[in-house]
Amino acid sequence: MLNTAPKNLKQKAKKVFLVLLALYLVIGLVLFVFQENFLFRPVELPQDHVFKLQYDFDEHFLETNDNAKINVLHIKPKDPRGAILYFHGNAGNLERWSKITEYFAGLNYDIYIMDYRTYGKSTGKLSEEVLYNDAELCYQYLRQFWDEEHITVYGRSLGTAMASRVAATHNPKQLILEAPFYDIADVAQRRFPIYPINYLLKYELSNFKHLQRVKCPVTIIHGTKDYVVPFNSGEKLYKSSSKEKTSFTIIEGGGHNNLIKFDSYHRLIGEILR
Repeated sequence: MLNTAPKNLKQKAKKVFLVLLALYLVIGLVLFVFQENFLFRPVELPQDHVFKLQYDFDEHFLETNDNAKINVLHIKPKDPRGAILYFHGNAGNLERWSKITEYFAGLNYDIYIMDYRTYGKSTGKLSEEVLYNDAELCYQYLRQFWDEEHITVYGRSLGTAMASRVAATHNPKQLILEAPFYDIADVAQRRFPIYPINYLLKYELSNFKHLQRVKCPVTIIHGTKDYVVPFNSGEKLYKSSSKEKTSFTIIEGGGHNNLIKFDSYHRLIGEILR
């Protein structure tokens, strides 16, 4: 009797391979088509939403060349010693982030914080180019009230790309990057190692490239247990940066959203802001 087992085994292996290949391609297509859903997690706000903060504040809308509107809050402590332009992370909106940045208002800093397009009350279509353009618009708005020598640019997570771009284009007093990534491909490649991420991504968001042109002092802060933006990505950014102007503060045990709970974070912020 003819033994058909090897033939059947090859056919089964071929079917398994084709199924896995199809699954690989489908997941890759989903990553490509829906990448903005992974990168950005905006929450809209009604245009008549009223913010409630501990400090006095003004609300503004900056109009762009392509008719988008960027919602900006100016949080105003008494007798500010300087200003912080804060670029927030990828989730939520100013309702959440304004309360987080009140910490810095408590250190007597004017806070200027914008919502990206599609976030909160801000309008317009997202792209990497317009994110940088809107960040520039916000910086120029701030320059009406503060000289660069009194401006600290602060970026957190996703916002580090906008912060480092602004600092690369101008010369503020200092740049602070909390939980930054080397570039967005570095983070994505760690999560999806079997995909050619550089060919799939529409966004570069390269802190590494921006920092090559930054002239002001740079402080990088990262927690060792950050599972959103891996600690190794922030460490890689630091290692690729100029040691003459860049410092790296490691928060042992710190995650992605809880660095403010650590005394070492408070000590650092106190040193560089006070």
